[in-house]
Amino acid sequence: MKEKELISLIKNIVNSDYIGDDCAYLKDLGIVVTQDSLVEGVHFNTNFITPYQLGFKSVIVNLSDIYASGGEPKYITVSLSMPANTENNFVEEFYNGIKAACEDTVKVAGGDLTGADKIYISICAIGTTQKRNIASRSNAKEGYKVVVAGVHGSSAAGLRMLQNKDIKSDKSLIQAHIAPEIQGEFASKISLTVNEPYAMMDTSDGIMDALSTIAYESGILLEIDFDKIPHDKNIERFEKWEDMVLFGGEDYGIVAVIPEKYEFGGVEIGRAKSGAGVDLVYNDKTIHYSKENVENKVFNHFNY
Repeated sequence: MKEKELISLIKNIVNSDYIGDDCAYLKDLGIVVTQDSLVEGVHFNTNFITPYQLGFKSVIVNLSDIYASGGEPKYITVSLSMPANTENNFVEEFYNGIKAACEDTVKVAGGDLTGADKIYISICAIGTTQKRNIASRSNAKEGYKVVVAGVHGSSAAGLRMLQNKDIKSDKSLIQAHIAPEIQGEFASKISLTVNEPYAMMDTSDGIMDALSTIAYESGILLEIDFDKIPHDKNIERFEKWEDMVLFGGEDYGIVAVIPEKYEFGGVEIGRAKSGAGVDLVYNDKTIHYSKENVENKVFNHFNY
């Protein structure tokens, strides 16, 4: 059972043009909408994260999707399910974390509370599209350049440290996993400036997943220089650290495939060319990744 296979199945059943991108662009309403769920034991472990940090991260992962669509986040609704013996202090700290992530720009507009056998969190985020050019993963074109913002592999390294109870050697990596930084300003510059169709995704499921998805949905080949992908040098002490950079999720960076003429900062890591999939240049060799190659290596939400 794989997430993308199920998404295709559901899309065919309900016959919806809105399913596919991480955000649904409801043009008639002028909004983008996304929803993410976090499940205890699948997406987080309460031994590794405080209620405050969990509330903060639950919001951040949704705001990242809104920004990556080209929108500006405005509202969220929060559904929280938890065991009957959960203390009030958990809820208080959880919502303090939510408030901190929202700052003064995003409002909590409602939600739901219910009992459950463990903690389940589901957040819906709504963003405005006013004066913005909304992205789609199918809009990349030959001749466009690939630019990224944020570092990659740090969250995966931090998770491994927590799992190995190695919590002292590099706290910045653990922080990258527990309280990721999203790239809202970078994404906003693109959506407010680029006039042509363009592709953009966040790297919540890993940078290679974003690259492969854009390549597949746009019908192009992305040629990527591995050495240009930004990462924290401290992760190079880990075995197979390259896989952390490519396939480690929850970094919440941005990948954008945009016309050559635009400059927004970030790091240029490659080009869009004729073909299909991703060509990764590393150690003077070119390694081709098909859609299937990538899907076999990314995190499977149903394998836990």
